[in-house]
Amino acid sequence: MHKTRLACISTLLFLAGCAQTASAPTVDVAAEEAKIRDLEATQMKNFASKDIDKIMAFYADDATMITSGEPALKGKDAIRKGLAGMVADPNLNLQFKPDRVEVGKSGDVAFTQGSYQLTLSDPKTKKPLNDRGSYVTAYKKQSDGSWKAVSDVAVSELPPGGAS
Repeated sequence: MHKTRLACISTLLFLAGCAQTASAPTVDVAAEEAKIRDLEATQMKNFASKDIDKIMAFYADDATMITSGEPALKGKDAIRKGLAGMVADPNLNLQFKPDRVEVGKSGDVAFTQGSYQLTLSDPKTKKPLNDRGSYVTAYKKQSDGSWKAVSDVAVSELPPGGAS
């Protein structure tokens, strides 16, 4: 009886050791980082073209945009309304570049951090007004494998009224 029990336990331990466990898929972090860098470069071109539909394709439906001195814009409709005046501005020039791109180990979330330079028209004088600052954008991978911004935060480095 004792030998039979020992043999059964040994066999079970052996089989357990041989069992294949499902492992998480390997994420090619460098490839995902490159996709996000390309996505941001495309978004900068979208702003240059002033194509609001292409600009909005960057954002997830439930995205939030936060900028200095303004309430948070929650959802694509609010973001579209918030960007409409900016896109129509004849002096619009937006340049941004990520200094850091991080992709989560799971491969389904990521963020970028970088700096921006923005030129818009002064509402009073209509002359170009320059701003600069930092940004952080959080991304979520979509079911089709694309990345969409879920949180886009830009903070001016200039004091209020300090744009030149």
